[in-house]
Amino acid sequence: MSPNAQKVTVQVDGHKLELSNLDKVLYPADGFTKAQVIDYYQRIAPVLLPHIAGRPVTIKRYPDGVDGKFFFQKNAPAHPDWVPTARIPSPGSTKSREEIDYILGGDLPTLIWAANLAALELHTPMWRYPEIGKPDLMVFDLDPGQPATIVECCQVALLLRPLLEDRGLEPLAKTSGGKGLQLYAPVSGVTSDEMSDLAKELAEQLEGEQPDLVVSRMTRALRPRKVLIDWSQNNAAKTTVAPYSLRAREQPTVSTPVTWDEVESCRKASDLRFTAEDVLERVEKSGDLLASALGR
Repeated sequence: MSPNAQKVTVQVDGHKLELSNLDKVLYPADGFTKAQVIDYYQRIAPVLLPHIAGRPVTIKRYPDGVDGKFFFQKNAPAHPDWVPTARIPSPGSTKSREEIDYILGGDLPTLIWAANLAALELHTPMWRYPEIGKPDLMVFDLDPGQPATIVECCQVALLLRPLLEDRGLEPLAKTSGGKGLQLYAPVSGVTSDEMSDLAKELAEQLEGEQPDLVVSRMTRALRPRKVLIDWSQNNAAKTTVAPYSLRAREQPTVSTPVTWDEVESCRKASDLRFTAEDVLERVEKSGDLLASALGR
């Protein structure tokens, strides 16, 4: 695909797509273009798609690049008839809609179509349609308050790990693609409310044991120098950035699965910072480090 072509018509799994503005730079500091965004999503699709299959996808669009205005889009924009969607109840929607027509993730043509809309980031809930509010994953979003970094997030992750294992859960780690770290654990037979209650309980327990390192409340005044354990992402209405999604940072960083050895050995923020090219190389070498999150 020539990055200089303004419009290119391509066939993706039998569906025709017209890709436009391929030479547009979406990451100015890095020179990373829309063509490269689309190329990344095409190449990472074999490991990304299973994680978002059947999940309603909220896209975060940057039509003028990461330095321009952006917007979250839950309701599916105008789309070809082959893009899978589902009308899902969304009480309390900021658009005052009782239902929203979400894009359903899982197929390559839809992924490339979304990338062509400058949908740099993909965000999904912990459940798959039509099992609304019945999660297959539990999540902890570890967010450092300055001057804390992902190094402190790794310390908290190592403290959370045995708490989850004591409950028969298998925690897995990935970077947020920004400054934080996220833990997933496969679950079954529970509701989102039950997951939220358990996650809150564990976050509060760890805050009680490590008050100088951990905070479980969103209050900003409490967060400097500590790691917020955001347990609320387990709410059925909440989303978390998907594994292997790009992030809209200065460079094209990615929410990247990591090993527990990498978590344990993290000594500086750059140790767990991966760009699109880094992640493609990691997957080629090691496969999907989050694959065990798919089988339960």
